[in-house]
Amino acid sequence: MVELKIRKFGNSLGVVLPKEVISRLHTGDGQRLYLIEAPDGGYLITPYDPSFEEKMAKVEDICDRYRNTLHVLAQ
Repeated sequence: MVELKIRKFGNSLGVVLPKEVISRLHTGDGQRLYLIEAPDGGYLITPYDPSFEEKMAKVEDICDRYRNTLHVLAQ
């Protein structure tokens, strides 16, 4: 567990993530993090876009349905 303190940044509030957390999230300055509401009512912080998996499922569906067409177009 890592305790974070809320701090004022200009007109906003934020938290500073310790170096160890940044390292474990494989992220850095200027990169995006996503705050996801967990089923238990808590929150998760992740560097992975939660909508990406949904988008990839749609792409895979399209690729499966139009496999022959995409093969011809690729030539």
